[in-house]
Amino acid sequence: MDQDSLRALSTLLVFLAFIGITVSVYWRGRKSYFDEAASLPFADEDVDNKQRENRDE
Repeated sequence: MDQDSLRALSTLLVFLAFIGITVSVYWRGRKSYFDEAASLPFADEDVDNKQRENRDE
């Protein structure tokens, strides 16, 4: 195999990985997982507010 064949093969592998990741992300069954992950940054706010309330008491 020469260098051009390796470049073509690596391009094909990266393209297939991209398609695989894209299909995985947009799969219907994964919506609930991503909805839960999207709300994770806001979960810490409840804990922080409770800790602040406990300090004020």
